[in-house]
Amino acid sequence: MIWTIGMGLSAAVMAQEPLSLHACMEYAVAHSTKKIIQDASYADALIERRDAILKAFTPTVSAGTYAYSNFGRAVDPETNTYISSTSFNNGYSVSGSITLFDGFSALNNIRISNIAVKMGISEEQKVEDEICLAVMEAYYNVLFHSQMVAVMKSRIEEARENVTLVRRKLELGQKGRADVVQMEADLADREYQLINSMNQREDALLSLKALMLWPMEDTLAVDMSAVKEPFTGTDNCRESVAEIAGFARENHPSARIAKGKMEQARYELKTARWQFLPSLSLSGGWSTSYYTYPGRTDYTAVPFASQFRNNGGEYVQLSLSFPLYDRLSRFSSLSKKKNGLRRMQAEYEQTLHDIESEVTRAAQDSQGALAAFFQAEKRSMVQEEAYRLNEKKLMQGLISPIEFRTVLNDYLNAQAELLNARFQYLLKSSIVKYYQGISYLNQ
Repeated sequence: MIWTIGMGLSAAVMAQEPLSLHACMEYAVAHSTKKIIQDASYADALIERRDAILKAFTPTVSAGTYAYSNFGRAVDPETNTYISSTSFNNGYSVSGSITLFDGFSALNNIRISNIAVKMGISEEQKVEDEICLAVMEAYYNVLFHSQMVAVMKSRIEEARENVTLVRRKLELGQKGRADVVQMEADLADREYQLINSMNQREDALLSLKALMLWPMEDTLAVDMSAVKEPFTGTDNCRESVAEIAGFARENHPSARIAKGKMEQARYELKTARWQFLPSLSLSGGWSTSYYTYPGRTDYTAVPFASQFRNNGGEYVQLSLSFPLYDRLSRFSSLSKKKNGLRRMQAEYEQTLHDIESEVTRAAQDSQGALAAFFQAEKRSMVQEEAYRLNEKKLMQGLISPIEFRTVLNDYLNAQAELLNARFQYLLKSSIVKYYQGISYLNQ
């Protein structure tokens, strides 16, 4: 995982220069609250694994002490008879116990916790991938609408030049007032489209900021080099759909998570089955006490050190517990674990099927987007040529402004579709690479 940008640089510093797609994804991953939540869950999984290991191989040890004073009748520890006096008693104890056999539940818990740790890594990767994909889509939307704003501005400049030219021809008597009004209407229509494009760009930029957790009050500049650089559109996929799907079924985070849940359910079922066997535990301890009778002039207490040593005692205990009747709770637990395993197996199979479907769809979308790009490129070239020819005809009075507006709209639509096809292919091809095992940040 790459964390070089965003962790050490503030948004204000990064805003000084346009951000590439890679930088936006890194920033989003580094500042994502979803990532922080998943990191906390992964830390909990590590703690649970540590607790499972300690529970299986280490004993529980406890120590205690007490002190109390008794007023009135009490048993004399020396004579074991009741006396009326004030006494003071103080005791100390240390004990420990360890489970020797509990139906292998401790060992199964270690296996379950190990799987949870691996699932945590896959969950982190899945969250990161989802963030990157969402940022990629929003980033391409910003590029698309930004480029459309640039296109509309260039068309407006051309329209203004045409209006100026038509007005001069009106003064010379070569054009009528209707032609001027129509050209002015065309200019107003383009300016309206520019405002719509600018609003769409701002909306796309706001969506990108929200995904990145970028401060809303700060400026976010995106790198437009992806639009300006020449793009030919080549199919770089050298593997078949079956090969990509087979790889994804084994390595995709969703597949690993589903498989981990299934393995956890299998170990939980094993634990439930072994709970019908007796459990064996070993415990031991040591204790001592001290007593005295304060206020009695005819009594001399044995020194504390002597009592501490002489009153000490040890014990060792081996306990064997047989489950006889617990209101069928063990049978209920076993049935639930069986149902849980069947459920996880079905979810795992469904996940594999979904991944295979997604891979097939992604490959088809990538190939379709590439074909659409080539067709849109041809269409854009033809529409551009038609636009230039009809623009000359308009100036010569061979076509009406209404006919020219139709040609212009076709040309703008062709440019928009070409740009959209380009970004769609970039997005779809990135998804295919992702299923081939290349994360979005490493592409």
